[in-house]
Amino acid sequence: MERKFRFTLAAFMCAAAMTMSGCSDKDEPKTDDDDSATLDYTEQNAASWGNYMVQVGALLQLDANSLYDAWTTSYEGGTPFATSFKAHNGGDYSSALSCIEQIIEGCADIANEVGTAKIGDPYQLYVSGDTQGALYAVESWYSWHSREDYSNNILSIRNSYYGSLDGTVSSKSLSALIGKVNPDLDAEMKAAISTATNAILGIPQPFRNHINSSETREAMNACADLEEMLSVKLKSAVNALGNDARFQDVVDNFVDMVVLPTYKSLKEKNAALYKSVVNFKNQPSDANFAAACTAWLEAREPWEKSEAFLFGPVDALGLDPNMDSWPLDQDNIVQILNSGKYDDLNWSDGDDDATIEAVQSVRGFHTLEFLLFKDGQPRRIKN
Repeated sequence: MERKFRFTLAAFMCAAAMTMSGCSDKDEPKTDDDDSATLDYTEQNAASWGNYMVQVGALLQLDANSLYDAWTTSYEGGTPFATSFKAHNGGDYSSALSCIEQIIEGCADIANEVGTAKIGDPYQLYVSGDTQGALYAVESWYSWHSREDYSNNILSIRNSYYGSLDGTVSSKSLSALIGKVNPDLDAEMKAAISTATNAILGIPQPFRNHINSSETREAMNACADLEEMLSVKLKSAVNALGNDARFQDVVDNFVDMVVLPTYKSLKEKNAALYKSVVNFKNQPSDANFAAACTAWLEAREPWEKSEAFLFGPVDALGLDPNMDSWPLDQDNIVQILNSGKYDDLNWSDGDDDATIEAVQSVRGFHTLEFLLFKDGQPRRIKN
């Protein structure tokens, strides 16, 4: 199956005319009044809108629960994945070193994805002359939360390297270990993480309006530098240590203090998100729209801070694209709104990749984002 982040221009249309740095009015995307992107919540579609929100919220809650349970309760052979990963007694992980390499590879992968795909794809489309395609390629543009998503991806690298969630360096972290054997490299790693985070947040808000900006180029370069630090310098330093006895503490701490609490937060906050959309369905109001938007933002954070460790159950069970597939198929979303065929949100192991991807493009965080936000603000009820 392809990675979740793929670009298909026909999959969705712009919600409103937007301006960008260096972009004239003629470059702005145009939509017809009846286009799916201009659709609003109204008295006529209220029931189906609320039902769809609840269905997607329930699936997000189910996937978050499944992910946490696979790490903590039961996975292949009935053994929690956390136990198997820490024991590294076969399969993909045969030593503590192989686990450390997986941690580093996961961090390098997301640094590369943020720089070359999440930020880089819109930028490359823009400079190639496809201004409209560039606008459409920006992930999380319904909520104008792109920069925060991407910076949280970098924070997932920080957390993995620091061995904590609060920005402190655990004594059993990879950072602490590298700090003992190569303090200059540890300082470089910390600086690269901080530089990438700050560069992304330095892009003027919203990113979608500033694709062709100097700040965007700075963010891409910072992500590239971080990816090189991880995949070349840090990996080389770790391999030079061989099967260091201290690696086991790093692996155990990574699982117990980073992965499990992140997935626990994801589970809890998606339960709260589900509750908020149920509350909106039962009592529609602008205030409850706004409350559900807040719950979405809170549930989104631990997901984005987990993207440095997209291995194990989240990959094998298809939970990553289930929860975070992009772009969406807005036209198909509207069809489901009109038909109420919520079975179209489910797939099974026997389905082919094309079928699964079609299903995943009408569920997950971004479908709920589309139903909750418009032009970076909570939607409002229209009579």
